[in-house]
Amino acid sequence: MMRTMTSIARRMFDLLEPICLVTYQADECNEEMAALGHRTYWDGYFASRAAPLGRVSAQVVHAAFYNFADGEAARHIPSAWETISPEASLAARERGSTASLRRIIGEELANSEGLVRAAELTTKAAMSAPTEGRAMYAGMRTLAVPSEPVARLWHSATMLREHRGDGHIAALVGARIGGTESHVLSALEMGIYPAESFGRIHHLPKERLAEVMGGLRERGLVDADGRFTDAGRETKQRIETLTDELAAAPYEALEPAELDELITELEPITAKLVAVGSQ
Repeated sequence: MMRTMTSIARRMFDLLEPICLVTYQADECNEEMAALGHRTYWDGYFASRAAPLGRVSAQVVHAAFYNFADGEAARHIPSAWETISPEASLAARERGSTASLRRIIGEELANSEGLVRAAELTTKAAMSAPTEGRAMYAGMRTLAVPSEPVARLWHSATMLREHRGDGHIAALVGARIGGTESHVLSALEMGIYPAESFGRIHHLPKERLAEVMGGLRERGLVDADGRFTDAGRETKQRIETLTDELAAAPYEALEPAELDELITELEPITAKLVAVGSQ
């Protein structure tokens, strides 16, 4: 069956996302951030992920990240940069993420020619897409690409993740789905019920969650019990399909044979990560 660029984008997301998740799931990155002096996980998260944007305000970070509740970015930006430079946080994120990736996949795979080739092709794709309208991706493009293969693979996979994320935000905005609403739709898609119990939003004030659920009911996206309606499920699917379409551009830089090679080389790496939840 002929592959479409949309299906390729989805396949590459499945293969690359577990590589990126070591930053957030594994211990090494947190340990590096704590060693720098970041007080909490979220201090390190905001300080390092937002750093490619430069020393911007909390309002800009809130807009670029999109799915955090009002005020959450301001609890960490710019205070997380006052005693620890953005550059130091970036370097710590790369060190920790690379160490996690190397530990999980093992030295044999980490030192293999296949990983070197996967890093090369992932970087080729990641450096090829237009940056217009993609603030997070553009920020990552300003950073030097590491020369060490494991670090390069993580870095380029993360570039592609931010490229996809920028497109996902565009799809959400087009569908008039706000950040907290997007978490509700994701929770329902994952079978989490009630959606308000989802870990990304369960801590929000009950009044705010009730407001979000009420708005989704008024639009016919969830029913009286807070479950997907047909319209809600269709809206979520349209957003995901458009996200895949908008994520395809980087892979157009690769020849069909290169795409096949990249998928082949990534599969054993991703399998190791998925087996342990990127931890």
